[in-house]
Amino acid sequence: MICLGIESSANDFSVGIVDSNGHVLSLVTSSYIPPKGGIHPREAARHHAQSAPTILRRALEEASISIKEVDVIAFTQGPGLGPALRTGATVARTLAAYFNKPLVGVNHCVAHVEIGCLLLNMKNPLTVYVSGGNSLITRFEEGFFRVYGETLDIALGNLLDSFAQRAGLPFPGGPAVERLAKRSQRYIELPYTVKGMDLSFSGLLTHALRLLKQGVPIEDVCYSLQETAFAMVCEVAERALAHTRSDELMLTGGVAANQRLQEMLAAVAKEHGARFGVVDRRFAVDNGAMIAWTGLLAYQSGAVTPIRDSLVKPRWRIDQVPIPWRKHA
Repeated sequence: MICLGIESSANDFSVGIVDSNGHVLSLVTSSYIPPKGGIHPREAARHHAQSAPTILRRALEEASISIKEVDVIAFTQGPGLGPALRTGATVARTLAAYFNKPLVGVNHCVAHVEIGCLLLNMKNPLTVYVSGGNSLITRFEEGFFRVYGETLDIALGNLLDSFAQRAGLPFPGGPAVERLAKRSQRYIELPYTVKGMDLSFSGLLTHALRLLKQGVPIEDVCYSLQETAFAMVCEVAERALAHTRSDELMLTGGVAANQRLQEMLAAVAKEHGARFGVVDRRFAVDNGAMIAWTGLLAYQSGAVTPIRDSLVKPRWRIDQVPIPWRKHA
């Protein structure tokens, strides 16, 4: 069985084709990079609409199949930017209706976890998912993914991107901040805000920008920003790991590529005797393969999304999604 997955929740329009054995037959992505500032939802949607025909054709060519050989069409139904999500959903509906294929709406966050489990051969890890739009710590339990901790305001990736934007660094901001942070080891105390099991990054952003305006070298600010934000994430992850007694800890999302965050979470995992895994960057960032794989899992467990029910859900939480393909833990 073969599934074609369409991801369009933010600035990437991506098509992945995956078979039921977990083989990624193709993955082609086009990214919208704003000329300045952050992602504008309408501009991202326009990019997706213009890119869709080419990306679809290239994905099918790379997989060496025709659309008629595809058994299921999956798409990101949420969460994400409304205009961007709607563009991907429209493409998916059109393909499903025209070629008479079943349609499956996929939760973007669930897909990040499932593709990670496939690639890292993990069964039920505690997952630290950190990206531009999402920052949460989750694990499957009793039919749903339970959220053990999450951001109360902006996501970790948004923190890094917003700081970089205002500091005049290129988009995306995470890699630029990481490069500068490696040049310093001077730590400046910044607001450390952990509320129970949840995180708040907005005060940290405000204070870091204030330091920059005061003339503190940008390398020192980047180093301190990373160390503080990542320590907050690790504190919550460690408490969740101790609570769940999970023997697996997985890191995914766009920020997962950061080497310092990897080092810190690896130390947490080692302390608790858990196996640590980082999803390869190609599949940790937003991609169509994760949507295709999760769409296959859902379809094989009986899930189909009628076109009348395929409206996008920009605020669709991971803990609102029934997971029938996993056994209760």
